[in-house]
Amino acid sequence: MIKNDLFLRALNNETVERPPVWMMRQAGRYLPEFRALRDKYDFFTRCETPELAAEITVQPIRIVKPDAAILFSDILVVPRAMGIHVELKDNLGPIIPNPIRTMEQVNQVFVPDVHETLGYVFDAIKLTKEMLNDEVPLIGFAGSPWTIFCYAVEGKGSKSFDTAKGFCFSNPIAAHTLLQKITDTTILYLKEKVKAGCNAIQIFDSWGGMLSPVDYQEFSWNYINQIIEAIADETDTKNSFSAEKKSVLDDLGQKTEKSSKTKVIVFGKGCWFALGEMAQSKAAALGVDWTCSPRNARYLTGGKITLQGNFDPSRLLSPIPTIKKMVHEMIDEFGKDNYIVNLGHGILPNIPVDHAKAFVEAVKEYNQ
Repeated sequence: MIKNDLFLRALNNETVERPPVWMMRQAGRYLPEFRALRDKYDFFTRCETPELAAEITVQPIRIVKPDAAILFSDILVVPRAMGIHVELKDNLGPIIPNPIRTMEQVNQVFVPDVHETLGYVFDAIKLTKEMLNDEVPLIGFAGSPWTIFCYAVEGKGSKSFDTAKGFCFSNPIAAHTLLQKITDTTILYLKEKVKAGCNAIQIFDSWGGMLSPVDYQEFSWNYINQIIEAIADETDTKNSFSAEKKSVLDDLGQKTEKSSKTKVIVFGKGCWFALGEMAQSKAAALGVDWTCSPRNARYLTGGKITLQGNFDPSRLLSPIPTIKKMVHEMIDEFGKDNYIVNLGHGILPNIPVDHAKAFVEAVKEYNQ
């Protein structure tokens, strides 16, 4: 049993005493402890070494004390597993030296055996769960197929991803073939994350806002929804018991838990226009960035689904009293129920640790 299950209760639309809080990229560069490991090990070594990934995951739980942990990894482990060579260069971000621009290249991309290619992630989850000792839930994640596609085709980060978009419009068959391969791999990957111990899953659609509402439906949401459908129907096998075993445990006076469906959170940066349709899916919660007000987010989603967000990460540079005041105002606007406090995107590397702590503390102090 998770000792602090506030995050899971919010995903279940339960009434809570206060909303839960965590931060995207909370296991990251703003922490001196993280930077110490970064200086010793390159990025993919940290991702691919379970002991390092687990240690980085639990660092913010010890230091900042949010209500959920998110596994340290990267969305680009998926294309790497699919035979797409990815490099990470200092001050440049991810680089794909041979970007995919033809159908022939698409045909060379494969749906892998995730146990062989991504087994280190599942090992990291198991080790992290041991280290967390059921204190808080663990979130697993993946990039949306469109976001992975953007890097694979563009070859690097971009302000507009015009090359990736152009590939979709000029060669739609090849584009959809690649998107489907990424989707199929992501489904296999996330199902194994759940089996390994993740309590919830988040899908990051970092570049969805680059598309028009019509193109978003075709090239992004269509594939995200396939993942939601596949993962949201997954039963948490750790909490499932046969009738015979349940009877024996009951006779012994041991508690048994009901099986539960995996909760999926979708975060689409700049995708406010799709919130209405997203709310009709099997997603348990929707992330909102700071450009969409709580009032509009509630209106667009019908007012019932759990929302997550949406403090501007740069606002964590404000004085601590201002941070706390703004956090309380944000909770008032969203409402304490059906709400998970978070940032509107990942925490910035130049945020003082005390300010990150103040953000979390402000939520815990709410209505005290």
